[in-house]
Amino acid sequence: MPVYNKLVRDNIPGIIRKSGSNCETVTLGKEEFAVEVKRKLREEMEEYFMADNDSHSLEELADLLELVHAAAETHGSSFAEIEQIRLEKKKERGGFEERIFLHKVIDNE
Repeated sequence: MPVYNKLVRDNIPGIIRKSGSNCETVTLGKEEFAVEVKRKLREEMEEYFMADNDSHSLEELADLLELVHAAAETHGSSFAEIEQIRLEKKKERGGFEERIFLHKVIDNE
């Protein structure tokens, strides 16, 4: 009997039951949920780093995006507000389209 002790998507318990198995779950409180969302973000980020092809990478990015939506809610916000902040930062500091890699800064003394 595997023990997972991790945050899962809403439909996972039903999928497990349809497969003929059973599972134990608990509904987390707000503070516990915020902690587990951060933990799950780290897990999914690691899976993204381990992805070995574009398709797998995109699957992991989709998982990360779903968790960004959930994380925004744990901070009393929304994905729309995060997107607005992203756009403001992009306007001020730019994006990553030019693929610039900063090697070093040379002080003019």
